[in-house]
Amino acid sequence: MIVREVVNDGLRLITESMPHVRSISIGLWLTRGSRHEGPSQSGISHFIEHMLFKGSTSRSAQEIAQAIDSIGGQLDAFTAKEYAGYYVKVLDANLPEALDILSDLVLRPAFREEDIEREKKVVLEEIKMVEDTPDDLVYELFTQQFWKGHALGRPILGVPDSVSAFTADELRGFFEQAYVAPNVVISAAGNLDHPQLRSLVETAFADLPATGPPVSWVRPDMAPKLDIRNKELEQSHICLGTAAYQQDHPDRYVSYLLNTIFGGSMSSRLFQHIREERGLAYAVSSGQHVYRDGGALIVYAGCATNSVAQVLDLVVDEMRGLAETAVPAEELQRAKDHLKGSLMLSLENTSSRMSQLARQELFFGEQVGLDEILESIDCVTTEDVQRVAQDLLADGPRVVTVLGPSAGLDLSAERLGIGLANVVK
Repeated sequence: MIVREVVNDGLRLITESMPHVRSISIGLWLTRGSRHEGPSQSGISHFIEHMLFKGSTSRSAQEIAQAIDSIGGQLDAFTAKEYAGYYVKVLDANLPEALDILSDLVLRPAFREEDIEREKKVVLEEIKMVEDTPDDLVYELFTQQFWKGHALGRPILGVPDSVSAFTADELRGFFEQAYVAPNVVISAAGNLDHPQLRSLVETAFADLPATGPPVSWVRPDMAPKLDIRNKELEQSHICLGTAAYQQDHPDRYVSYLLNTIFGGSMSSRLFQHIREERGLAYAVSSGQHVYRDGGALIVYAGCATNSVAQVLDLVVDEMRGLAETAVPAEELQRAKDHLKGSLMLSLENTSSRMSQLARQELFFGEQVGLDEILESIDCVTTEDVQRVAQDLLADGPRVVTVLGPSAGLDLSAERLGIGLANVVK
């Protein structure tokens, strides 16, 4: 049973009871991420996430680690483009202690100068690690070009100049404006009693500020471009993509199925035609990155440099083929079964259920039941898939990024069809 309440001046609490388990996963989700940063603040949301684990006004970083270890819990966090999350998984009997640790992290960070300077070194090494990981780097380069000049195009980690310049006052100012009750969703799943948890949450988060400044939502625009970056590597890495639908688009389930058929599974067209039939790439796949007011359908491939042009041609052919020819019924049914099976398997534990509750609240402001999602998937027709393929894929890729040895690459924007009009409704 799922219960939703608003408590403590706007904080949203959503729970799902799973009485057959002995654990509880509880997370605090913040409706602020890297897209809410100004250019000079690039990376500040992610840096604050790091700093919350460096100690509160009552616990040191070591004491936080010892407190969670002493109850056998698992504590972690992440920062994304539009939100951030802090979550803990514990035995049901240890819920009060877990909530005390979680609230202490989020409400009372110390932001000590010595910790900030030390953590800058850690984050700068994290940025360097991306530079040394080609499949991560090519995605960052692609994203920066795809949403050029928009906050969605900036890296979540930030850039060395901005990270190096952070001060305690700047971190605390951003924190105090973002970490307020209306921006917080607390979700929990497991062997819990909702009234008991509500009482614990009301007490633990009583000091959470009631208001904060609003943020502006500037719709991202795509900037078509072919971008070739020379880097001495053993293989070339490719990202290409086109605009996709926003999170709450009425055709979102159609687009999920389209992506599954295109490159989102082992039986997908890209995987079968590029890897299995021709052996041109070890890794090739497609995925959707969706946000509140836009999205991108992105293909990644890693291949020999002398195969780049052929791989790109094959990807473009598959995009146009899906737009021009209806998907066979059996292929669509296979995609439906894969999507439904993946969804149901992903919801078998308390952590995934907790995350699902929070994301439904963040994306839609309500809970969309599993049965409703499965029915929406089943209702998709081959005509729907072709209609959405014509909307998203007919013009080919809008942005192509190639990272690797560039000598001898026979590529042009005209060859790939980049630059044509592409409007996603």
